[in-house]
Order: sequence, then C-alpha cells, then structure tokens
Amino acid sequence: MPLKKTLTPRRRESVDPSLALPRYELRSLYHGPGDPELELWQLPSPATPHLRQATRIAGLRGRNLELIESRVARRLKTAGLPAERILGARHLPGHRDGWPLPEDHALTLALLFRVLAPMSSRENLRAVVEGIEQMGKEESSYWLGMTLHRVRYRRVCAALRLLFTAPRPRKKTAAAAA
Repeated sequence: MPLKKTLTPRRRESVDPSLALPRYELRSLYHGPGDPELELWQLPSPATPHLRQATRIAGLRGRNLELIESRVARRLKTAGLPAERILGARHLPGHRDGWPLPEDHALTLALLFRVLAPMSSRENLRAVVEGIEQMGKEESSYWLGMTLHRVRYRRVCAALRLLFTAPRPRKKTAAAAA
C-alpha cells in the first residue's frame, strides 16, 4: 500500500503593509511662466503586478487647472506635499518634478483631472468639482475605474458631468409652440 504524503501548510511571509497598496506619483511639468501641467502616474508595485512601467492616469493644464488650483493646493497640503512648490511658477520651462501621493488623494485628483479636462463652462466645472470632492474613496475608485477601463470612457466622463450639473431648460421652437 502506497504511503500518503501529508502536506504541511506553508507559512506566509510577512509583507510590509505599504507594499500591499498601489503607488501613485504626482508629476509636474512647467511649460512656461504660470503654465504648469500636473499629471498623475501609477507606479509598478506588488499590489499591481500587471504594471511593468509607470502608467499615466490623468493630467490637467491651462485654464481648467487655474480654476481649481486652490482646491488642488488644499488637497496637496492635506496629503503632506509642498503645494507652493508644486504649483509655483518660479521654474524654468521644461522643469519636471515628482512626488509620491497617497492612494485616496490620487484617486480623487485623477478623477478630477479626467472629468474636467474637456470642460469649458465655469459654473458646470465648479459644480462637478464640488460633487467629486464630496465622493468617498470607494465611489471615486468606482468612477475612476470606469473611466480608465471602459472602451468608451468619454461616455462615463460625460455621465459623471451630467450627474453634477443642473439640466438646462429646452428652448421652445416656433413649430413646437404652435
């Protein structure tokens, strides 16, 4: 009669808890005086084995960044980053910097950047920013995942904009009024 081989349970190695989280980095690029660009990148980590190199998640530049600069600065300060240095305009064109960003702040900023990039209306932009800032970590993760992994991600961004903006009244045409 063959002997049964008994399996001994393997011990799990203790893993540093910081390695179990995805890593994000905020990168700034200065195109000229008063023209910074902020980008969010996801870095390879043990929590994201499918990433072999850093992947750009979102970015914002120009007028829309200027409109929400104070809100971004407030978020960066709560994350413990030097907001004045990141958003400051005292750098030479082409200057790049990078700072590690905690996951919850990265998710919210990435969602903000992706949704606000094509917007032009100041009132709608303000309403969308306020709505996204009120979201919890789980909700912003859900929406960011939808914008990152859907084939038609622009529709997801448009749906999110529609949720937070007030509907405009339709104009009545002469044919409809008669």
